[in-house]
Formats: sequence, structure tokens, C-alpha cells
Amino acid sequence: MTIDLEKARARLQEKQIELEALSQLSKEARDIVELDQQAVGRLSRMDAMQQQAMAEAQERTRNLDLTWIEMANRRLTDDDYGYCVNCDDEIPDARLAIDPMAERCVKCA
Repeated sequence: MTIDLEKARARLQEKQIELEALSQLSKEARDIVELDQQAVGRLSRMDAMQQQAMAEAQERTRNLDLTWIEMANRRLTDDDYGYCVNCDDEIPDARLAIDPMAERCVKCA
């Protein structure tokens, strides 16, 4: 089975664009929650702080995924993409279609 490297590049680029767009959309949600007791009650502020914390956690996950994409692109450049980093078996294209950043086969994952 041969991995279509152009499709892999396209999948990674698509995923990167999606993550960067989500990051831009959630930027406001991650901003500092202002203390304004006149405009926002205590419970509303607590809700806003909780939403901010969730948005920050999602951003950390997106940043981690962007790092995984960078590593996958490096494997593409080094002709190591699509091969398990543990056992060196080929990772099926179907798995890479679901998770283009996968670096391990199902057996090793």
C-alpha cells in the first residue's frame, strides 16, 4: 500500500487552516474577564471566567495539534511520513485520512 503524499500534505494544510481559523474565532473568548460589578453580576462574571478557562484549554489543545502538524510535515519532508515511529510498519492511508498527524500504527497506538 502506497501513501498519497500530496493528499497527506493537503490534509495537513486543511487541518492547520481549520485550527488557525478556530483560534482566531475564539480569541475574544480568551480575553481577560474585566471586573465591572455594575455591568456584570458576580455569577455572570464567574460564568465568563469559566468560559474563558474552557476557551484557553481549547487553545492549548489547538496549539498542541499545530505542533503535531509541524512534526507530520517534517516527517513528510524526511520521507518518514506514514510509517510508525515505533515499529516502522506502514500506517494505513485510511488511518491517516482520519488523523493525518498520526505517527503510530493502530497496533502501537
